Amino acid sequence: MSLQPVPVRYRVTSSQAETHDTVTLGLEPVDQPIAAHRPGQFTMLYALGIGEVPISISGGPAGPGLVQTIRSVGAVTKALCAAAPGQLIGVRGPYGTDWGVADGAGQHVIIVAGGIGLAPLRPALLAALAAPDRYRAITLLIGARSPDELVFSGELDSWRAAGADVQVTVDRATGGWTGHVGVVTQLLDRAELDPAATMALVCGPEVMMRLTARALCARGIPPGRIRVSLERNMRCGIAECGHCQLGPLLLCRDGPVISYQRAAPLLAVKEL
Repeated sequence: MSLQPVPVRYRVTSSQAETHDTVTLGLEPVDQPIAAHRPGQFTMLYALGIGEVPISISGGPAGPGLVQTIRSVGAVTKALCAAAPGQLIGVRGPYGTDWGVADGAGQHVIIVAGGIGLAPLRPALLAALAAPDRYRAITLLIGARSPDELVFSGELDSWRAAGADVQVTVDRATGGWTGHVGVVTQLLDRAELDPAATMALVCGPEVMMRLTARALCARGIPPGRIRVSLERNMRCGIAECGHCQLGPLLLCRDGPVISYQRAAPLLAVKEL
């Protein structure tokens, strides 16, 4: 893990609105860039003079730049979402565990995303699509509250063209939506899976991950081949403050990506 207690300066180079409250920022280093990241890791982003928050990296590892997708839910994320090209942001990291996409070589890689959970999964998808012949199949199942809440909607066709089976469902059909309506586990019910040759990556609201992982287990996929990304209140990123503790885990160090085999008993305890 990179122990970097002091942010380095990055400059905003682009800002793309994904939804009414979610923005994807392109960042380039002003000084020495942070270390290379792996799909599933996160950084601590510092809005100068306001504060710092953990944000999953949503871009691929190529080059010194970063791509980070941020939802405005508080003072710090609001400031980051409002950052214009040219503005400076502090960055620490990268921190945490990764999806381990290469472990799925020769298998069907199924990626299940709920809402903004697609952001930390996007680098895993891009890594798999960079070498699609290594995998038996690549499936992306996306659930969103409504069509207007769907992030990276402009990239879906390019992912299909690159070899992924991409399916989308929404909770509420609005704006002329003609696709599937329902929860994302309904898409999972229709997917063809070989339990002996499948690796699943799941990210979204905690209840969605729990139900999706259970559905995958019911299809015969071992919990050890299902990976989830857990979220708690991370403050330091270097396993010193204890704010992200989940039972025996400190998620900034031991997570955010862990196997469902490890996560299941922890997610079953409401107090955690």
